Amino acid sequence: MVLKDGSKMSKSKGNTVDPLSLIEKYGADTVRLFTMFASPPDQSLEWSDTAVEGGSRFLKTLWRLTYEHTVQGTCKKLAECALDDELKGVRRVIHQTIQKVTDDIARRYKFNTAIAAVMEMINALSSLDAKSDAARAIKQEGLETAVLLLSPIVPHCTNHLWQALGHPGDIVDATWPKVDESALIQD
Repeated sequence: MVLKDGSKMSKSKGNTVDPLSLIEKYGADTVRLFTMFASPPDQSLEWSDTAVEGGSRFLKTLWRLTYEHTVQGTCKKLAECALDDELKGVRRVIHQTIQKVTDDIARRYKFNTAIAAVMEMINALSSLDAKSDAARAIKQEGLETAVLLLSPIVPHCTNHLWQALGHPGDIVDATWPKVDESALIQD
């Protein structure tokens, strides 16, 4: 059930939201992201126009991070032996996110917590100072992971970002990311 201002949406009450106007303003992916993030499928969804704006800001952040990363050119392959403790920590967050999102989507059907986990990972990537080759490689891995994990939810945006990250073809043909168990080990 979809709620607006505390009551059930209904044409007879005149409190419905036209999704087409939101799609025209924010895009289909943003509206889809909000709908899946706002509530698990088995609970009522409280509609909020400001929350749709929040979804738009998140996708713009992902887009900006990807642009800032790709404008610097291609980066070298990840060399795990070159990672300091900070980079190991960010890589751990990436692989914990893969583990959580995979479980949230495949077993629990909780898209809202999967999206929240990706948002947390993006926050970790945002704070990463990616000047070294190792840091750029971690950022590449994190952005690729975020794009892959969000692809079932925001397919249009993620397809563009996937190609911007240097992958030929469509994201729908890419494989789901795998957890590197060695990245999950903490000292």
